[in-house]
Amino acid sequence: MKELETIITEFRKKRGWEKYDTLERFSKSISIEAAELLEHFQWDEKGDNIQEIKDELADVLIYSLAMCYHLNEDPKKIIEDKLIDVARRYPEK
Repeated sequence: MKELETIITEFRKKRGWEKYDTLERFSKSISIEAAELLEHFQWDEKGDNIQEIKDELADVLIYSLAMCYHLNEDPKKIIEDKLIDVARRYPEK
C-alpha cells in the first residue's frame, strides 16, 4: 500500500493537483466517477466493455485512496476496521 501511496501522491503533485485537495472535492470526485462507472450498466447490465469499467473503477479507487492520504489515514486499517464492524452486525451463517 505504501508504494501505491507514493505513486498516487507523486503523480498528483507533479501536476499541481494537490492544491485542489479538499474533503469536499474528493467526495464529489468519487461520486462523479462512481456515476460514470454506473453508466456502463444503465441500459445494458452485462457491462461488456471491461476496459472502460476498469478505467472508471481505477478513478474511483484513486480518488478514494488520495482522500485517505489527505486525511493521513491508512486505507488498509480503515477497511479492516469497517470489516470488523460489519462482521459484528452481520455474523457468519
